[in-house]
Amino acid sequence: MNGTPTVRNARPGDLPRVAELAAEHAVYERAAPPVPDLVQRLETLLFSDPAPRLRCLVAEVPGGEVVGYATCAPELSTWQGGEYLHLDCLFLSPAHRSSGIGVLLMDAVTAEARRLGLTEIQWQTPEWNAGAARFYDRLGAQAKAKLRYGLTVPRG
Repeated sequence: MNGTPTVRNARPGDLPRVAELAAEHAVYERAAPPVPDLVQRLETLLFSDPAPRLRCLVAEVPGGEVVGYATCAPELSTWQGGEYLHLDCLFLSPAHRSSGIGVLLMDAVTAEARRLGLTEIQWQTPEWNAGAARFYDRLGAQAKAKLRYGLTVPRG
C-alpha cells in the first residue's frame, strides 16, 4: 500500500460502502445480514440530529477506498454510575488486516471517548475470533467472559 491510510468521521456518501462492509462483517461473524435499508437507518442515526447518538469512523486508503469502519456510542453503566463508550463494530476488509489500520481505528475510537469525556471503552467479539482477541490483547484490553443475549420484542 503506497501512502498512509487515514481514519475520519464518515460522511453521507460513505454509507453505501459502510453497509457493504457491514454485510461482509455479518458473514464473517456468522450472523444474519444487515437490514435492507441500512444506509437510510445509518444516515438517520449519524446525520439527522445535531447531537447524533451513533458515531462512525471509516478507514480510508490512498486513492479514497474505504476499507474498514468502527461504530460507537455512549452507553450507561449502572455499576459505575456513569457513561462509557460502547464500540459496537470494528471491521476491516481482509486484504487490509495486519496493516496497522485496526490500530488507527482504535486510536480514533479512543480519541472519540476522550472527546466525550469518557474514561472507558467496552466491546465484545465472538469467542472463536482468535485473531481479534490477539489484536485486542496487544492493545492492552482485558477480556471479560459474558454471554450475550438478544430478545425480540413482539409488536403489540
